[in-house]
Amino acid sequence: MSVRPDPPVPPPTTLAAFSYIAAPTLALTYGVLRILDGLDGDMGPGAAWTLGHLAFMAALVLFAVMLRDMRELLGRSRAATVTYAAGLAGIACAFAQFAVDVVVGFLATDHEAMGPLFDRVQAVPGVPLVLYQAGPILFYAALVAFAVQLAVHRRVRFWMPPLVLAQVLLPLVSLDLIPVGSALAVIAFLPLALRARNRPVPAHA
Repeated sequence: MSVRPDPPVPPPTTLAAFSYIAAPTLALTYGVLRILDGLDGDMGPGAAWTLGHLAFMAALVLFAVMLRDMRELLGRSRAATVTYAAGLAGIACAFAQFAVDVVVGFLATDHEAMGPLFDRVQAVPGVPLVLYQAGPILFYAALVAFAVQLAVHRRVRFWMPPLVLAQVLLPLVSLDLIPVGSALAVIAFLPLALRARNRPVPAHA
């Protein structure tokens, strides 16, 4: 019985290849700056707070580029398109959340002054759910869903989905683990950044 060869893998655009490395690296930068910001016992406002949040906002933009490339790798299937749309919605919610954090950091004179400002934002109906609860989850769910779909279609190796899942779950254990999860994401996405034109990805490592 002949073995059907793996489908050819189209190459990424220059921007997509860059995004696979830069997005998790910027997320790692945010995680490190977040830890440094909290060394004095308080987080924000200040340079570490602002730079960290801006780094993650830039990461979110590049994650959107990544999701688009993953959709292309899956041939714009219905499942990939739904996952892509959900991922973009989640990215928009997370971006808005971090934008609020940056604005609050600029307006607040000290850490204590940030609380009332956040309270005013979260008092707006729907904001807690959309920006801080359900909304951003769509982005992380889309990352995992794309990883699984790519593995099922043999576009990536079998170990990618567990690494992406670990990236998503580690911050739920502790936000201080964001750098660890982001480092795992760099490893997970690196093969997609380096994939060559029409070179099949082996089904097994």
